[in-house]
Order: sequence, then C-alpha cells, then structure tokens
Amino acid sequence: MLRNTNVHISFPAVCFVWQTAMIILFGIFIRYNEESDPHWVEHKKANNLSDLDNDFYFRYPSFQDVHVMIFIGFGFLMTFLKRYSFGAVGFNFLIAAFGIQWALLMQGWFHSLDAEGKIRIGVENLINADFCVASCLIAYGAVLGKVSNVQLLVLTLFGVTLFAVDEYIIVSVIHARDAGGSMSIHTFGAYYGLCISWMLYRPNLNQSSRLQGSVYHSDVFAMIGTLFLWMFWPSFNSAISDHGDGQHRAVINTYLALASTVLTCMAISSLFNKHGKLDMVHIQNSTLAGGVAVGTAAEFMLMPYGALIVGFCCGIISTLGYIYLTPFMEKHLKIQDTCGIHNLHAMPGLIGGIVGAITAASASKSVYGEEGLINTFDFEGKFKDVVPTQQGGYQAAGLCVALCFGVGGGILVGCILRLPIWGDPADDNCFNDEAYWEVRDEEAASPVLHYNNHMQNKDV
Repeated sequence: MLRNTNVHISFPAVCFVWQTAMIILFGIFIRYNEESDPHWVEHKKANNLSDLDNDFYFRYPSFQDVHVMIFIGFGFLMTFLKRYSFGAVGFNFLIAAFGIQWALLMQGWFHSLDAEGKIRIGVENLINADFCVASCLIAYGAVLGKVSNVQLLVLTLFGVTLFAVDEYIIVSVIHARDAGGSMSIHTFGAYYGLCISWMLYRPNLNQSSRLQGSVYHSDVFAMIGTLFLWMFWPSFNSAISDHGDGQHRAVINTYLALASTVLTCMAISSLFNKHGKLDMVHIQNSTLAGGVAVGTAAEFMLMPYGALIVGFCCGIISTLGYIYLTPFMEKHLKIQDTCGIHNLHAMPGLIGGIVGAITAASASKSVYGEEGLINTFDFEGKFKDVVPTQQGGYQAAGLCVALCFGVGGGILVGCILRLPIWGDPADDNCFNDEAYWEVRDEEAASPVLHYNNHMQNKDV
C-alpha cells in the first residue's frame, strides 16, 4: 500500500505547538523546590543544615548515570539495523527531549503539587522524569523503523500520561515498592509497545526484509548501548532508593544479577547454535535482563545469592525468548517486535514483579529489624499497621495494574496511530533512514564502507 511519508508540515507544526504548550504550562505550574531556590540559604540556617544536606549531592551522580542510559544507552542499543541508525539515535533523542518535559508536568501534578497549585521540582523530579521517558523508549523498541516521527510524538504524549497515572496508582494508592521500575517502567512500557505493534501489524512487512538485518559495524554500535546500560543499571535501580542501606543494597543486588545474566545468556546462545557460536542479538539484549528483573526487589533483602539466581534465570529465559518466542509471536500472534522488547523488558519485568512480591511477603523483623522493616517498606502513616504478607499482596496488585495500563493503553493508542494521517512509511520502505532523514549517499551513511573504499584506492 502506498503511503505518503511527507511530514514537511505536520512534524514541524507538532514540534512548535507542543513546545509552545510546554513553555506556557511550565510558566503556570513549574517552580524550583526549596533545595534549588535562593531561599535555601534561609532554610538551611533555620533548620541547622549545611549545603551537603541538599539532596542534589546525593542524587545528582545517579541522575547523570540514568541520563546517560536514556540518551546513549537506549539510543545506541537500537542502532543494530543496517540502515536505521539515524532513526534509532535521533528519534530516541526526540522522544526523550519531549518526554522529560511532559513527565515533569504529569508526575508533578500527581506528586509535587503544593497548596499554591505549583509544582516544585528538584533533582529527584529529573530522575523520575527520565524513568518515565524510559517506558516510552522501551515501547519505541517494538515499533522501531515502522512508524513516523509524528507517530512517535503521539506515542510519547500518551505514554507519559499513562505512565504517570499508572505509577501514581502503584506507588501512592496501592503502596507497592518499585525502586527499579520492574513493574511501572519495564512491564508497562513493554506491553504498551507490544500492543501498539499488534494494532499496527503489517502483513507485508517482508517487503522490507532486505533492511531488517544488521551488518558488522551496526552490531558494534549497538554493543556500545548495551555496555553503557549494563554499567549504569545499578544507578538506575538505586537512584530513588532511600539514602544509606537501601541504595547500597540496590546497587549490590543489581550488580550481581547483571553479572550472572551474562554467563547464562552466553551459554544458552552458544548451546542452541548448531556450531556453538554466539549470536550478537542475544548478547546485546539478554545480558541486560537481570537488571530489569531485580528492579522491584533491588532494595529488599534479596540476598546476594538471590540476586545471582534471578540473573541466572533471566539469562536463560530472555535468550530462549529471542530464539523461539519472537518468531512465534510474529507468526501466530501478529506482533512484530523489532527489538525483542518482550524478551528484554516484558518477561523480566513480570519476573521482577513476582520476585518483589515473594520477597516482600517473606520479610521478617529477624531479617530486617523492626526499624529496618518500617524504613524499607515505608510502613508509616496510614500504612503503619501493614504486615509483610499484606505488602506482598500489594506488590502483586501493582504488577496487575502495570499490565492493565500497558495492554489497555497500547490498544487505545494503537487505534489512534492506525489513522492514515501520520505519514508512516510503506511496507517496502520500513527500517530505512531515507524516509525521514537526509542521507547523502551510501558512503556517507557507512563510515566503514568509506574507509574500506579509501584503503582500496590507496592500494591501487
């Protein structure tokens, strides 16, 4: 089917209008919080504090790590397609830049609105905005190369909105703990993207099969994203944990789960290849699954060996997912999952929610101590009489909410994106930067090819 990919008017119009709306809304609602306001000097003196008590010094290193994951990690992870690197990195940049602005507003209306009707933001709000954007970037992975830039902005607008409501229900209403976002970020984002992909199913996508694969240098670029994500994932899971033991424990658990995942991922990749060779698709993605799965329970007393077990299981499940489930889903369920987010985010996210529920339900004063139990699960205020078994139920309920919002929201937004007004590419021109980017020539698009040609001419 012929499609008009000319977004010459619609894309700039959406960018200008939505950015103008952000400026107006920020002017009405957004203000600095007390730790980023000039009145901090007075507040500091009145409460006998020092500058080191400012949350900036605790959170900013984690914020920078998470920021690198969002803009470099996710962006480069999706550069594996041979002719879609501009779209992978560039549209990742677009989604994140718009998404963090809308997230500061949406999350602020739920969490940071003061008596004057203003949203007070500080460094923790910036971290949470990055988390919100991460769910949209996960969803982008399912539709990578098959949608237009305007569709991606619409996906982000609704994705951020749904995430903010979903997160508020899980964290504030149900009172589930989800420091690393296995439920609210990964499970929601993955099923949101998968259901959008299902609604946008292309029966003739095989017309672009020549562009669906990778080449040597595109897989190397994708590994850059993998390594950035792998290294900084402990910061992602611990960024908003309580200062002290909770944050420390989250880093250790994530670090160990990731390490365990690498070995089992490589083992399964080699075992299921008839020549015993490794598949770069598995190494780029499944090696990260342990970080996803340990997210909810990252600050709990999972124990180091427990973190290793979670990583061990996820390395196996995620890699087998790429080998068997992804082809099955495309053939029988009509879900074309470009990046395999079902294997990296959806299944590990579900595992993370289940692990979190079991770990919370089995918590005890003998393991945590009375004060430690209260601090870890925030058993204060109206939740002061909650016991660990109840908390386990809350955790399970949170996972169900994430699933409902992901599936329901994905179907709804998918219906909107099916409208023939968005300038999405034709079936035979998917996974191709030339539809939306100025690609000068084959040599400009491929530095490796340019280098090889240069060396051949030199030899002649």
